[in-house]
Amino acid sequence: MRELRDIEGLHPRDLTQRQRLLLLFVAGLSIIVLFYTIVYNWGMQTLENRPQSVFRSFQTVVETMTTTGYGADSPWTTPAMNTLMVTIQLTGVLIGFITLRVLVIPLFERTPLNLDDRLTTKKDHVVIAEYQRDTGILLEELEKLDTDYALIESDEDEAKRLSDDGYQAINGDPEERADLDRATIERASLLITDAGDRTASIVLTALEANEDLRVVSFIESTRHEPALTEIGVDRSVAPHALIGQRLAEKSMTPTVTGERSAEIDIREILVRRDSPLHGVPVRDSPIVNHPNLTLVAGWFDGELRLPPSPDEKLTPNTVLVVAGPENELDEMMNEVAGVRSRRLETPSQTIVAGLGEGGTAATEAFPDDISVTTIDQSAARAPDIVGDVTEPETLRKAGIGDASALIVTVDTDSTALLTVAVARSLSSEIEILVRVTEGEKTKAAFRAGADYVLSIQQVSARLVASAVHGERVMDPISQIRLVWADETPFAGESLAAVRRDTEREWAPVGVLRGGTIRTDERTLIKADDEVLVAGTDAAIQAFERAVDSS
Repeated sequence: MRELRDIEGLHPRDLTQRQRLLLLFVAGLSIIVLFYTIVYNWGMQTLENRPQSVFRSFQTVVETMTTTGYGADSPWTTPAMNTLMVTIQLTGVLIGFITLRVLVIPLFERTPLNLDDRLTTKKDHVVIAEYQRDTGILLEELEKLDTDYALIESDEDEAKRLSDDGYQAINGDPEERADLDRATIERASLLITDAGDRTASIVLTALEANEDLRVVSFIESTRHEPALTEIGVDRSVAPHALIGQRLAEKSMTPTVTGERSAEIDIREILVRRDSPLHGVPVRDSPIVNHPNLTLVAGWFDGELRLPPSPDEKLTPNTVLVVAGPENELDEMMNEVAGVRSRRLETPSQTIVAGLGEGGTAATEAFPDDISVTTIDQSAARAPDIVGDVTEPETLRKAGIGDASALIVTVDTDSTALLTVAVARSLSSEIEILVRVTEGEKTKAAFRAGADYVLSIQQVSARLVASAVHGERVMDPISQIRLVWADETPFAGESLAAVRRDTEREWAPVGVLRGGTIRTDERTLIKADDEVLVAGTDAAIQAFERAVDSS
């Protein structure tokens, strides 16, 4: 049980109310026993004229308080010592009743439990006012980041289950000021709401108690964002739309400027679950340590890192963008098992299956020069093709044989998995990117043939973690671009030194010298060299502005 865990060494603010009570009980009992031991030892020497060791006195006091007997010390001849023994006996009985009520009954009987007793002291914490997704994933993410929080859950059984599992959860109605006060909303720094139509009421009530709160709200549709901003929500996030946008951006290829890039190949490398790279930090991966290859970027849980942090661990569903000579990339792929490589080429056509909130956001994220065909079963959503996306004929009609990517954003996970399986049976080359609701469906999507999977539950939890750290919750990811630049910003440095400068949001891929592109990290950048630089649109624009102003 949670009440019996080792509390030694914890800070008082980390203890629940019940743990603090237990600690106080133990301390008080120790003081009483010590006091009686000293008085009894003095009485035996002074009043009874029978001096003995303090350890013998301690044993007699404990025997008396627990009513197990008195040993060889009884009887006592003086009234004062008999009065002391009676007092010790009564104290022992009283402590026995207190122990029974405070510790034994709550531990071993099904008595009504106040979940508030399990909350630790809160300050500058996160208050979560309802969460309609997988609460366990969210709370595990917060505890992994050592973030203090309090969850208000309106379902009593769910709140009890979460609390029994060790999470900081209470049962209550977040629209009620009293229940927000139980979560110490007045000392919180961030409010997370995921309560549907009740969101506005919860936010307004919380801001009455703490006007300095930052507020992040999960919403089903982006059309509610302006209204929530008006009442004080700092950021509104529609997970379905955000994931649709990220899937679209993930499917787009880098843009290489200039005709001298034929010697440089760019690949996406997807880490599979059975890969030896699973769990390996970026800095220790053979891809990063290869002298002729450049790790340009990586997608981790749907978020683009450019460049990835050396401490970031490679997990299944991680996608790395690697640039270098084609033969070197092929050799690397032969050496590393459990990964899948995809050469980045100009997309011929993209298919979006499912035209709800996510599918619409994905479609809008594509530039005008990419052909997009939409499929949906509802004619009211005005898709290009009305039909069942799980039917092979519907996908053939959409041109799956010529398409470079299929984005699956249908309403249910079962439909998504069947769509992936059907699409993979029709094309072994197409890149399949899919959105699922439940985190555990990610593995099934990979087995069905998906190349890239984002879970609503996992992405939502990551968004909360980003909000806790004050990062942008919704930040559109630009296409990766590669441009040629002169040597001025890099003169005298090696490729290795420039690549490992984590302060820069762009990375040099190689050096053009004498008609040959050199990618060896030991290459020193010299006068008259040209450098191939990779980065997002925004990073490349910033780089070009910096070069022009220097």
